Amino acid sequence: MDISEILSIQPYSLNKAQKEELLNSFLASLSQYHYLNCESYRKMMDSIGFDVHKKYSYYELPFLPVRLFKMYDLCSVPKENIVKTMTSSGTTGQAVSRIFLDKETSSNQTKSLNRIVSSFIGTQRVPMIIIDTESVIKNRNLFSARGAGILGFSMFGIKRIYALDEQMNLDIEKIKDFIDIYKDERIFIFGFTFIIYQHFYKELLTHGFRPDLSKAILIHGGGWKKLAGESVSSEEFRKKLNEVCGLQFIHDYYGMVEQTGTIYMECEQGHLHAPVYSDVIIRRPHDFSIAGIGEKGIVQVVSVLPKSYPGHSLLTEDEGILLGEDDCPCGRLGKYFKIIGRIKNAEIRGCSDTYAEKF
Repeated sequence: MDISEILSIQPYSLNKAQKEELLNSFLASLSQYHYLNCESYRKMMDSIGFDVHKKYSYYELPFLPVRLFKMYDLCSVPKENIVKTMTSSGTTGQAVSRIFLDKETSSNQTKSLNRIVSSFIGTQRVPMIIIDTESVIKNRNLFSARGAGILGFSMFGIKRIYALDEQMNLDIEKIKDFIDIYKDERIFIFGFTFIIYQHFYKELLTHGFRPDLSKAILIHGGGWKKLAGESVSSEEFRKKLNEVCGLQFIHDYYGMVEQTGTIYMECEQGHLHAPVYSDVIIRRPHDFSIAGIGEKGIVQVVSVLPKSYPGHSLLTEDEGILLGEDDCPCGRLGKYFKIIGRIKNAEIRGCSDTYAEKF
């Protein structure tokens, strides 16, 4: 099965056995591809005695720590084929990941994101409010994680407005006019968690503006570190937004620039879900063995998308817990899990967390 066939599958339609059969085959072939086409990856695999010709399950494939992408330029295609270089968010003085994309990988990232998000908001493009400033996406050649997130989700909007001006102030009149025009339609709202809290929720409180967004759907992502410091949990975040603007349909997501297009959406039960195109493995920190359901560990992510760079099997710097597989009450198949937070002493990396350092 090739990548186009995989991306034609509904994102939450395969059970454990079906998904493992698909990922075992495809991720093994991706490992072979990167071994042949990325000298740095080949040297790392040789150093641990990895045999690319042996049959492995994807649970047995070597993983790269995400921090390696801050230290090395890892690429599996000729430089002239690179059409986009994405960078992670980072605080001042912090190294950033550099992810090199060719046309094929970039296109597949878009297709994957489209399949996943459409399963939550529908296939029709809808009016969209972006809780951010347009200036974030000005540099189209060097994408930050924040800019890439905005551009990626923008494909779901038929008419789009940026709710914040250049100074990150909420443009209330623009929002009022937009809601009046599309009051009979479902509006899609996108933004990063802390930015929504700081520049949307708090500004609505300050100005006393109470828009009716009870029909709207909000998708948000990016770190919770700053909000946790303000004692704002996921439940409290939802409650506060509902109080000021009536939002009821709110979905968090987990993702990273090192595997753009591979996102883990939060269902109606508050669980993050792994789609067909990727998976999560929770590993015990002392020996990297696989943790059981309900056991806290380090999050590993695998994805069928990264072909232009060896990012198909990565060990993150996040802690999480696997909650179950194929039995979430929402009805979606696959693993579902929750993220606890960053590993102690790991660098801040989320879009919202990085921005929140200014406050």
